[in-house]
Amino acid sequence: MADKKINVSQVIGEVLLTVGALLLLFAFYESYWTNLASARMQDEVQTRLEEQWVNPRKAAGVELGDAFAKMYIPVFGQDYQFAIVEGVREPELLTGPGHYPDTQYPGQDGNFAIAGHRVGKGAPFNDLGALKACDAIVVETQEEWVTYRVLPMSPDPAARRAEGADCLPEQLNERIAAGDYSQVLGREITLPGNIEVVNPMPGSRSTKVEPGMEGLITLTTCHPQFSNAERMIIHAVRTEVAPKDQAGALPPAMTEVD
Repeated sequence: MADKKINVSQVIGEVLLTVGALLLLFAFYESYWTNLASARMQDEVQTRLEEQWVNPRKAAGVELGDAFAKMYIPVFGQDYQFAIVEGVREPELLTGPGHYPDTQYPGQDGNFAIAGHRVGKGAPFNDLGALKACDAIVVETQEEWVTYRVLPMSPDPAARRAEGADCLPEQLNERIAAGDYSQVLGREITLPGNIEVVNPMPGSRSTKVEPGMEGLITLTTCHPQFSNAERMIIHAVRTEVAPKDQAGALPPAMTEVD
């Protein structure tokens, strides 16, 4: 009888060890091998995008999986850049950050919303939790540089006003601090089903872009790391749209942390 108990214990122990080993292998696959595949795919779409900007296709719409812009977050370093592709299905997100198809495009009024992985598969949004109010998110299109600034994190009007004072024009800062955008936080944690965060006015049920709306960018990713139980949301507001200089000059936000 004792031998049987020992055998059962040994079996359970071996099963647990096997399960643990499989979990470690899966974590390694997710955090390493998928990064290699995504890096290769990201390089390919960036190359195609740059070629397209030099020789634009006539009357070509943006199809799922197509890259149409690049995103930079200067505080993450000079080498942080990703081509943004159309679509938020798994095949698109394996390539890079993906644009929610029913939201607006760079520079437009409303909400330009993008999803991205936080662990593995390139992990473009791994460090979103480190962003602070006024940090720049810069989007490059074929013709323009669009600069967005992360919104204040506090819900308190006075604190919001102080957070935005260094990067937002006075009138816009007041609108963000105590006006109709006062409930839009720079960072929030929400549930996966809260799709209203990507609407033109985040938190509103309306998907209509109303006259006088600001231009926003919204980044969404899983939260916490290694889990999809919740979503981390970053909201930033458009502060500058500048045509691309033929001489290759960068917008000020791209060099302010050099």
